[in-house]
Order: sequence, then structure tokens, then C-alpha cells
Amino acid sequence: MNEEIRNILAEAGTKTSKIRKLLLLGLTHREIAELVTRGNRGFVWNVYKKMRDEGLLPAARTSVVTVPDLDYSFRRKFGVEIEAYNCTRERLVHELREAGIEVNSEAYNHHLRSRWKLVTDSSLNGNDTFELVSPILVGEDGLEELEKVCWVLDACNVKINGSCGLHVHMSAEDFSITTWQNLLLSYKHAEIEIDKFMPVSRRGNNNNFCTSLCRFSDERIRSARNIEELQNLFPTRYMKVNLKAYSRHKTVEFRQHSGTISFTKMENWVRFLDRMITFASVSALPTGVRLENFPFLGEKQKLYYKLRTKKLAV
Repeated sequence: MNEEIRNILAEAGTKTSKIRKLLLLGLTHREIAELVTRGNRGFVWNVYKKMRDEGLLPAARTSVVTVPDLDYSFRRKFGVEIEAYNCTRERLVHELREAGIEVNSEAYNHHLRSRWKLVTDSSLNGNDTFELVSPILVGEDGLEELEKVCWVLDACNVKINGSCGLHVHMSAEDFSITTWQNLLLSYKHAEIEIDKFMPVSRRGNNNNFCTSLCRFSDERIRSARNIEELQNLFPTRYMKVNLKAYSRHKTVEFRQHSGTISFTKMENWVRFLDRMITFASVSALPTGVRLENFPFLGEKQKLYYKLRTKKLAV
């Protein structure tokens, strides 16, 4: 460690002032975090971002800003709503219970249950339509349970059509207003890319049950002071990102994905959303970002969605 760094660390100033000086010396976020914040690179990133916005540091040259390493381990609480048809609710309840899945058949409602529930949904087309709603699922264990449910749906010859969707709720209990803003900006800026790996019926404003975020200005999103102001800005739950769910369930609901009983599709989408949320805790995707530059995706998921984009190209 050189003398200049030692002198900065020995100063009586705040952590922020030390980080600013070390950034100007050219130290990496990792090095500064180890020296000043006990490994908390998020703290360093926030100082860096403010300095960059003030013009004290050069902006990143790539279309995605450099961010600190984040822990993308999947531990978040989540839930799914699977819309489908071609199986009676009586049979599906029986088959799910035989597979060890606790489930009840109920009239349509928005109540959270401790077990899966099968409800009616008048928006769906086809014979024997239903909506299968999960209880609160958690992380990897939740995905394992979801996989078993998908096995049962497949064994029962359940089908989906254009009227069906997959809705995913992600826990938002720990969101700050900055996370909310970054998440909305990220989804909005990435929406054109996300549209490409969704069917045409789920793109843009093609579906009244999951409308676009693109008509809302970045400035209005950034100026919101709390979640209530953001909810007022997005006046309906029928959007690709539904903020109204927070009032009822303390979740954010993602409504864009097409109907499916494929666990591969569900798992990749749930992980995609969880990673976007984790990224939103420190930053937002820039306007015009491309799929290959989504910093929260690993190479495996980038390949998956690249192939989905090719398959769904029109």
C-alpha cells in the first residue's frame, strides 16, 4: 500500500470522503470496498455514481455502466399464477395431491393461501379453463415445487392459448424508492429487447392485460418520492409491471410472459426478474440497452433468451 493511500485511510473524515479520494486515485471498487467498507461494494458504487453524475469521473463508454459484483443467489420470495385450459379442476386437484402438492379448488378470489389454489378466470378461452395460483414460494426450494407442478400439468395434457398468461409476483418488502425507480426504468429501457423473446401478442401494447411502460417519462419516474406516487403514475394493474400488487401483497407483479406449462420457461423468467431486481438495488439499465449487455444475466441465460428471440422473430 503506497503512502498516499495510507494517508487517506488515516484521515478523520467520513467513509464517503475517503472513497471519493480513492476513486480519484484510480483504485477499483473491489479494492476500495476492502479498504473502507468491509467489502460493501454497493456503498462504493453509490459514491462512484454520484461523482460520475457530478462530472468528476468519466462516464462508462459501454452502453451499460460498470456495477459492483452483486450476489445473485436466488433466495427471494415469489409466486406464480398459471392460466391454462383442457383439464377439469376436479382432476387437477386429484393429480396434484397425488404428487404431494397441497391444493384446493375455490371460486375466483385474490386471497393469499398457504397452499396452491385452483380458481376460475372469465378472461380465458377454451374448455375447462382455470388459473392455478401458488402460495408464497421461496428461492430454490420454491422452484423445485414449481417444477413438480409443471410435471403434473404436462401429465394432465393441460394446454395454453393466446388468452393465457403467466404472472409472476416477486417480494418487494425490502424495496427502497430507489430500487422501485431503477426497476421501472430498467424494465422500460429493456422492454423492446424483452418484447423480442415474447410472442407478438405480448409485445408493445398488443395485450390489454399487460400494457407497455414506454409511455411514461423517465423524469416522472425519477421524481416520485414514494411508492404511492409511483402507483398513481401507473394507474392500472394491467401493465407489464404491476405496482398495484404492492398494496395488497407487498409484491411487484410481472404480467408480460405468455401462458406456459414449461418449467424451463418459468424458471428462466423467474430468475431473470430476480436478477433484474437485484441489479435495480444499485442501478438502472440505460436507454437502448441490448440483451447482450444486460449486466445481471450470465452467459447461459443470455444464450437462452437469444435463442428465444430467434425462435420468435417475425
